[in-house]
Amino acid sequence: MSAAAVAAFAAVPPALAASRPSEATPHADALIPKRFDAAAFRRQARRAERRAQRGRAERVPVPPQLQAIAQCESHGDPRAIGGGGQFRGKYQFTYATWAAIGGHGDPAAAPEAEQDQRAAMLYARSGPGQ
Repeated sequence: MSAAAVAAFAAVPPALAASRPSEATPHADALIPKRFDAAAFRRQARRAERRAQRGRAERVPVPPQLQAIAQCESHGDPRAIGGGGQFRGKYQFTYATWAAIGGHGDPAAAPEAEQDQRAAMLYARSGPGQ
């Protein structure tokens, strides 16, 4: 090897002389788009659904119509149980109605935010007569 080649090689900064590209540019991996992972996307969606079921449901603004229904049905109590146990929760859902709008388990055991969210869905779908 000639003296000029040795001098040129010695002048290369260590970061550029690294054997792997990720060593030379540690943030380069973040710039390379990753392949879409459908399984990971489904897992993320399932985790979001479980969070909603555990009481971390997103708060929705409760319109005056739903506030009036809740006041009439349960005096606004999300744990209310009426009709010999047939009607449950803030809006006195039946188990069948609760399941039809995507609820799981006992409506009276669901977080108030989830009850508000599902009542808004039902109201939008069926109107005030449900």
